[in-house]
Parts: sequence; C-alpha cells; structure tokens
Amino acid sequence: MSSRSPSPPASRASLRPAVRGAAPAAVAVVMAVVGLAGCGGGSQGGGGRRAALALTGYTSDQLKQALLGEITGYQRAGEPDSGEYGSLKGIQNFAQLQRQVSLDKPRCADAAGAQPAVDQAAPAALASFNRGDGQVVTETLMGMPDEAAQRQLARRVPSGCLTFRTRVGTQSAEHRVSEFPGGTIGRGSRTVGVSTISGTSHTRAWYVVLRGRHCVATVSLFGPNATREEVEQLARQAYDRSEHYLP
Repeated sequence: MSSRSPSPPASRASLRPAVRGAAPAAVAVVMAVVGLAGCGGGSQGGGGRRAALALTGYTSDQLKQALLGEITGYQRAGEPDSGEYGSLKGIQNFAQLQRQVSLDKPRCADAAGAQPAVDQAAPAALASFNRGDGQVVTETLMGMPDEAAQRQLARRVPSGCLTFRTRVGTQSAEHRVSEFPGGTIGRGSRTVGVSTISGTSHTRAWYVVLRGRHCVATVSLFGPNATREEVEQLARQAYDRSEHYLP
C-alpha cells in the first residue's frame, strides 16, 4: 500500500528530468507490478467490507491523527488526506497515472491482481512530505484486519518482473526491483526498492510495508538520493507514532 502525491517541482533544474520524467514509470507502474499493500487490488463485496471495518475499529480521522506529523529536513506537502481508501486523491492520481503507462512485460501489470484484494471503502489516511533536492516521502495508513494485513506482507514480486521497461508517451525507462521480505519493523515488514534509469537520469524508489495494530502502513521514499536505510528509519518512526495514537 503504498501510494504518493504528485511530485513537487524540484528546486534545481538539473533534478527536474529525474523527478518529473521517471516518476510515472518508477512509481505508478511499480505500484501496480509490485502490488504494495493498499495500492492495488479490487474492492471487496459488502460482507467483506463490513467485516473489515468491524475488525479494525478505526476511523479515517483516527488514522489521520496517527500519521507522521513532521520529518526532519522535509516539509509537509499540504494537509493530510483521509477517508475511504479509494477516495483519497493520491490513490486516484495513481490509478490515472497507471493508465498512461505501457510495459514491455504486460503480464507484470497484472502481478498484483492475483493477490488479496484491498477494500476500497476501508478507512485510510495519507500524507506527503518533500525536500528541496526533489526527494518525496509518502505515508499511507489503512485500517485492516490482522489476517488480511499478514497476507499483504506475504506478497512477493514475481521473479520474471524483477526487471522491466516502461514507456509513458515518448519517454522510456528501465527498472530493476530488489525485495527484502521478513523484516522486523513494527509487527512484521517487507522492503522493496526500485532503481530507474530514464535517459541520463537515475532515480530510486524505496517502500516499506509494515503491520501495525489492525492496520497496514506503507512508507515510500522517492528521489535521486533515496536509500533503504532512510526509508526503514522513517517506517520505524511511523510505526511508533501509530502505536501511540491508535488504541
């Protein structure tokens, strides 16, 4: 589940191709292919929806309160969004962006489809932060029963989709995926990294999907200097805050 708002303008012109050019391929496609928790899958039926809400017990306002409020060195990009998962602007933007992207391995676009569906009506909240060098952090927090949350951690990138190419309009990009399951952040986590080369630009995206108490958080870090160490540190901070604010 992970998701992100549109990237803010970079403060330096040299970074603009990396952030603007690679973002559609590096983020929208990877979210579809990798199937991060809360960022793919169709909606469940009414019975599953009621069961999910009954087992989580959190409202979107509670989840919004539990989001990271500040990150050292970053500025928050507007107010956090909250409501039903499928109604969040960041999630809708992703869906629109994905429709603009074509893959050299079309089967990889459906890789998330075989995984457990995400309830589009589940309570959720999302916040984004940016830094002057074009780096973007996004946290998505989604109420989810523990059993469903564990299934999200068990998801894997198909071996044939660890490398792929994408095209958005006239611009193409190459992607290489690294996956690190079995993490110990929160009540279990997995980390996914994507390295993207588009023309002369080289950008990186890292995602941590982690379990909390009746919720799943996805913390993403995108930019030319994104690292696994930083995104996992942010994920630990996100978990600590959610444990403090969610009963």
